[in-house]
Amino acid sequence: MSLMDILRTALNALRGNWMRSALTSLGVIIGIAAVIVMVSIGQGTQQEIDKLVSGLGSQRLDIGSAGGMGGGARVAQGSRWTLNDGDADAIRQEIPEAQYVSGSLRGSTQVVNGESNAATSWQGVEADWFSINGWTIKNGEGFDTRDYTSAGKQVILGETVRQALFGDDDGIGQSIRLGRVPFTVVGTLDPKGQGGFGQDQDDLVVVPLETARRRLSTSNNMPPGAVQQISVGVDSPKNLDAAQSQIEGLLRQRHKIEPGADDDFAVRNISQIVATRTQTTNLMSKLLGAVAGICLIIGGIGIMNIMLVSVTERIREIGLRMSVGAGPSDIRRQFLAEAMLISLIGGVIGIALGAGGSLLVSKFSELPVALNLNVILLAAAFSMATGLFFGYYPARKASLLDPIEALRSQ
Repeated sequence: MSLMDILRTALNALRGNWMRSALTSLGVIIGIAAVIVMVSIGQGTQQEIDKLVSGLGSQRLDIGSAGGMGGGARVAQGSRWTLNDGDADAIRQEIPEAQYVSGSLRGSTQVVNGESNAATSWQGVEADWFSINGWTIKNGEGFDTRDYTSAGKQVILGETVRQALFGDDDGIGQSIRLGRVPFTVVGTLDPKGQGGFGQDQDDLVVVPLETARRRLSTSNNMPPGAVQQISVGVDSPKNLDAAQSQIEGLLRQRHKIEPGADDDFAVRNISQIVATRTQTTNLMSKLLGAVAGICLIIGGIGIMNIMLVSVTERIREIGLRMSVGAGPSDIRRQFLAEAMLISLIGGVIGIALGAGGSLLVSKFSELPVALNLNVILLAAAFSMATGLFFGYYPARKASLLDPIEALRSQ
């Protein structure tokens, strides 16, 4: 029999029991649709993780003060002034893997432009802070060297603050107040949107570190040259652990910490946090894939069950075909073709439903979805494999029937 003869015979057989064929393919339809939706959600989530890594800086170390005793009471991490400009300069000069280094101060304030105002946070930074955090200037320009050394009253706005103060205008050259201090807007930042932890990354203003120290900080006990945090951009991810070890040794030496004593600083390796979150996402993706795989197996078992019933019902037909010259391979190919057609038709419908479902999830929920051609090809391959695997046993059973016994069957 030619391939066309086999397909024509299989189609006629399925058409004769179209309702049963449709119900049989339902398991494959649900399984394929589930594969597409869940894999798309898994890939979308992974892309969000990659975006988070990019936003946080996968080659970054953050150094802050450690918790400890202060004023007779235990204080939280980041509450003491244990870091200063000298520490940042020492890291910059003595750690070769430290590509970018920036000390910083932060706080909150009210920004005012005429009748418009907004509560936001400010960051006092050094020049490398922009590279470490991946910020770029959208309009205007960044700070120049004199701004960093002279405590100039220049400010760069995040997108959320710019919209709150100026609407459609970029605000460049305009005068605003941070608290009671007048500043001139020299630039705006490219928007980043929502961060990986749900925060609005664009709700901030940026000023030079010395400006923040002299004009915005409200701390009464801040020592001269103190910083709240030192951010370090390492030249390569593989050097991250080595750089962290060197920085810890350098700061222990500078702070004269005795062997065995607790550090008065804490180095936070952000890549470890991101790696943990990535592992969690991968685990969830595997769980979703397992659920989709179970749906496909159930669909495949349904195909096998119906094909076994079909073989039993058509024993006389099989015997008659063998008596007029059909060989076991012809019988096997015919039933295998019927099983694969059921699976393929279900696969096509499942792909359409899965793609539509993914688009609906993307539109009406906050789940990230990444639907692409590879996911659809993967689903099509699963569909064909399901029909081939679960259809082979019934087809082989039909091909092994004895023609004489088959013709005697009632």
